[in-house]
Amino acid sequence: MQARPPSKYHLKDLHREIDFFDRKISYCQNYEKFDSDLERESACHKLVTNRGNLVQLAAAMASQGIEYDPEQLPRSMKNVAAPGKASA
Repeated sequence: MQARPPSKYHLKDLHREIDFFDRKISYCQNYEKFDSDLERESACHKLVTNRGNLVQLAAAMASQGIEYDPEQLPRSMKNVAAPGKASA
């Protein structure tokens, strides 16, 4: 299988996937039913780890100069992103 080349469209898809993981984490923490707190923590930890990998990949692509629309950043990353780093 061929790897996707870094592009602004791949970065846009990564941002969407990060936003999806944010929603999954929130649901896991607040609404999903588990038999124990340990199971909840384990499930949430897996989601947070996967999200972290995606955030690192997106940050690496942005640092390479790949353009992205700051309006399409995930809600969790809007406060983290420094103004002026993104190219519109």
